Amino acid sequence: MPNSGKRAVWIVLDGVGLEALPDAKLYGDEEAATLPHVAMACGGLNLPNLQRLGLGSLAEITGVPPLAAPCGAYGRLAERSAGKDSIVGHWELSGVVVDKPFATYPQGFPDELVD
Repeated sequence: MPNSGKRAVWIVLDGVGLEALPDAKLYGDEEAATLPHVAMACGGLNLPNLQRLGLGSLAEITGVPPLAAPCGAYGRLAERSAGKDSIVGHWELSGVVVDKPFATYPQGFPDELVD
């Protein structure tokens, strides 16, 4: 098959959320909005490449206003899977939806797992 020259670039900023998901109350994350909060705390961000791709159209981010005509296709996603961890999110990006959440360790990993 000949190379068409068309490419897709998928950028995943792991842990850089734009807002809380509907299940955030289950994890104490009701106010989650990592990127907007960092931008606010820093007095604004300068992310010209992500802005050109459409980041400013996804959320109110200090220093990253929306553009009238971004050059990229952009979107925001919400997990369908149960749970709150990067692995579940990465699996879902690959098409695997998980019904039962994986174990998390908010107080750190148990000694028997580390030893």
